[in-house]
Amino acid sequence: MSKIFDERQCTLGEGPLWHPERRQLFWFDILGKQLLTRENGTPRSWQFDEYVSAAGWVSKTELLIASSSKLFLFNLETEASKKLCDLEADRPLNRSNDGRADPKGGFWIGTMGIAKEPNAGSIYRFHKGELRRLFADITITNAICFSPDGTTAYFADTDAQTLHKVALDDDGWPAGEPELFKDFKSEGLFPDGAVVDSEGHLWNAQWGANRVARYAPDGSFVEEVLVPAKQASCPAFGGPDLKTLFVTTAAVNVSGEEQGKTYFAETSVSGQSEHRVLL
Repeated sequence: MSKIFDERQCTLGEGPLWHPERRQLFWFDILGKQLLTRENGTPRSWQFDEYVSAAGWVSKTELLIASSSKLFLFNLETEASKKLCDLEADRPLNRSNDGRADPKGGFWIGTMGIAKEPNAGSIYRFHKGELRRLFADITITNAICFSPDGTTAYFADTDAQTLHKVALDDDGWPAGEPELFKDFKSEGLFPDGAVVDSEGHLWNAQWGANRVARYAPDGSFVEEVLVPAKQASCPAFGGPDLKTLFVTTAAVNVSGEEQGKTYFAETSVSGQSEHRVLL
């Protein structure tokens, strides 16, 4: 069973990121419009004026952050922001959701309807100044993550209860059409955020199931890490040897003091170091 890493209750905890240079975990409360962390054991947060959901690291002091309407550079020390590009700024009923940097330095980010409107979401890739839409007609974008060799990307539609994989070319762009990796309907599971470990196994937080489940590259179930909160939303590997699995959760629409907190558990496998975003 996992333990509490941070006591703060997030309405919708998401987007955990272990910064490899700072050796520090960052995560978001999307509905609270906050970026959170712990510095020397002390809780710290930054408040924004719109939903923020996911980040990639650019330097020791700068994160690329996805908000409802844009991608922007945020300096953790000066708190200065610099807009990089619009992200569905013409769609005020949408917001960003799940995102992660790929091994080539591209940042993948999903969008969705604020009210979970059917098929309102898309997945984009930002790479060296260019934002390109990759996939459309997704209701709840999630589980964006990558194989260690950089040849495969994964993503889910939580609402459809499906997780897909797609081959990538040498520059990190999709090289074909997505294929079904796992259909969770028969198990009644809802795939949320995910991360791939150094052995190529995918760890998927499952909304409503109190757990993160590990799957082999062929889609077979291997093991699970349980969390006290019902709505596990996203995992991230961190710690000195990348064997600590951090898990964000959400308190929205559920009661109990364990909901919405951020948890951690020690594992027997190392994760991947999070990739730097190349602007």
